[in-house]
Amino acid sequence: MHSLKYNLPTDSKMRDKSFVFGVATSAYQIEGAVTEGGRTASIWDTFCYTPGKVDNNENGDIACDHYHLWEQDIEMIHGLGVDAYRLSISWPRIVPRDNCVNQEGLHFYERIIDKCHALGMQVYVTLYHWDLPQYLEDKGGWLNRETAYKFAQYADLVSGYFGNKIDVYTTLNEPFVAAFLGYRWGIHAPGIKGDAQGLLASHHMLLGHGLAMPLLRKNAPNAKHGVVFNASPAYPENPTDQEAADLCDAEGFHWFIDPVLKGEYPTLVLDHYPAAHPMILAGDLDIISAPVDYIGINYYSRCVVRFDANGQVETIAQPDAEHTYIGWEICPQGLTELLIRLDKRYPNLPPIYITENGAAGNDVCVDGEVIDEQRTRYFQDHLEAVDNAINAGVDVKGYFAWSLMDNFEWAFGYAQRFGIVHVDYQTQKRTLKQSAIAFRNMLISRSLENKNG
Repeated sequence: MHSLKYNLPTDSKMRDKSFVFGVATSAYQIEGAVTEGGRTASIWDTFCYTPGKVDNNENGDIACDHYHLWEQDIEMIHGLGVDAYRLSISWPRIVPRDNCVNQEGLHFYERIIDKCHALGMQVYVTLYHWDLPQYLEDKGGWLNRETAYKFAQYADLVSGYFGNKIDVYTTLNEPFVAAFLGYRWGIHAPGIKGDAQGLLASHHMLLGHGLAMPLLRKNAPNAKHGVVFNASPAYPENPTDQEAADLCDAEGFHWFIDPVLKGEYPTLVLDHYPAAHPMILAGDLDIISAPVDYIGINYYSRCVVRFDANGQVETIAQPDAEHTYIGWEICPQGLTELLIRLDKRYPNLPPIYITENGAAGNDVCVDGEVIDEQRTRYFQDHLEAVDNAINAGVDVKGYFAWSLMDNFEWAFGYAQRFGIVHVDYQTQKRTLKQSAIAFRNMLISRSLENKNG
């Protein structure tokens, strides 16, 4: 096991100590303690207790019990040799009721941040990883324009408290998932369905991002500030399906990135959904397009598409390709090509961090070791894909493995394990998988190279 190691090309810029390697988590997926420390309910607490919404009717009440085990978890992260830890702050743990500040919540995250810094790790904080306070959803959630302003207040509060102590701030994680799965297709909390609702929720999320940016800069002038998008680049099933692929990309990530980097929404989407346009007020796009220091890209897979008989984009299964346990096609080349596409589309593209990349696996425990051969290959191939993009001229500054440990995987419950660390949910024992050991050994080797360099 100790011979396991991801290999980077000898001339790779990812070998340089300025390139950031890290691991990532999110609050609702790992913390548990949903009624402790002054926290109130989020939309995910409510959604999980709605029968049939989550596989096996599971929930995040306990999850990985990180709320109580955070100190050993931070030690474990440090043991991997990473440069940074990417986590999210639970909004209802900080603002449990409207216009109320929970000092106990702030202190919980302060201890984590201080511990990371004491161990020499940077801290990347996401302010919104989908756990909207339920009291805001009761007033319309992201369909209510006021929520954008409530988010800005929350961002002001957190950044006013922590300031430059947080190294990198992220406003939103994957607004596509939060808006479209939550408010358009009803797959995620709060479970609302409708094209118009999904597009409106997305606009309000992006508005919240834009409103927060000047406050973050004022409160933490030495930190970096940006936003994270997920992207699954679309490929036409046949050359005649290129229009379907273009629309899929426009809906999937241009709709979210264009307003931030270009100050406009893609006309492909507006033209395709003429009855679902969100209400965009004068000045909104100027707010949303405030300069960012970086963007994060979360990549897991690609999609192959065509139009169905109703003129809607449909995804075509690829039975001959290798898939992960969750059923997603493994396509490292898609990551390289995505990054190159983004670089071409946005002349003002800021530096990119790969803020999530990983695979769900049907891991096997043998004699106390966790064998995840597919995931280990997945990381090796995707690290090479990032290196190929860098060699093609894309400015990629870091790479974060998703996820640090097995956790509550949203509507999939606990059956899907994305961790590089195995979690026994009965005992909360953590065990490094092969993929974690290979990650650690690569980083130890890189550190020695730079020290002897």
